[in-house]
Amino acid sequence: MNELKVFSIRKNIHEDNKMVADETRAALREKKAYMINVMSSPGSGKTTTLVATIKALKDEMNIGVIEADVDSDVDARTVQNAGAKAVQMHTGGLCHIDATMARAGVDEIGIEDLDLLFLENIGNLICPVGYDTGAMRNIAILSVPEGDDKPLKYPMIFAKVDALLISKIDTMPYFDFDLSVLETRVRELNPDIRIFPISSKTGEGIKEWTTWVKQQMKGEN
Repeated sequence: MNELKVFSIRKNIHEDNKMVADETRAALREKKAYMINVMSSPGSGKTTTLVATIKALKDEMNIGVIEADVDSDVDARTVQNAGAKAVQMHTGGLCHIDATMARAGVDEIGIEDLDLLFLENIGNLICPVGYDTGAMRNIAILSVPEGDDKPLKYPMIFAKVDALLISKIDTMPYFDFDLSVLETRVRELNPDIRIFPISSKTGEGIKEWTTWVKQQMKGEN
């Protein structure tokens, strides 16, 4: 097993976030790497979804994951075992990743051999959405057990992301979750959003989601 890099970062330099984000995107494009910022609340299934995504795409492209957590390296090791290049970012208690921190992750993982890079942001539906990380696309994951009322409580994240993955749909028989109501609420905030109901356990919806990812990488709508 390859040795896993773990590094710590503290936000102590106040740089212009947009400037750094734009520089990161330019660096990614130069190396022909595509970064997607993944946001959700804790326990929504970010890492499990990434594992399913990696397994579906790893034969077609080289994938990397920057895992951002307050502590531990469990998630980074999980995605590494699934077949992705991974680094673990320790944030020291910060509730979001900004452009400077994301760029540190990009530099640490190295993008010369990567086609697709995921930034698994801190589990939080409020703070992360306010910061441009330099990613080309931003997505959110909402799990069925969290309920279909989350867009009413945390509208900003649903209004700003390019795609929403509704995870753990295999558990819908056990929860009071109305998919059509959820979609209506989300589209009222963001008419152009793409919505993908998925189950990492059964594989349902993974092909549709990964097809969208490949389309974005090719510059398609």
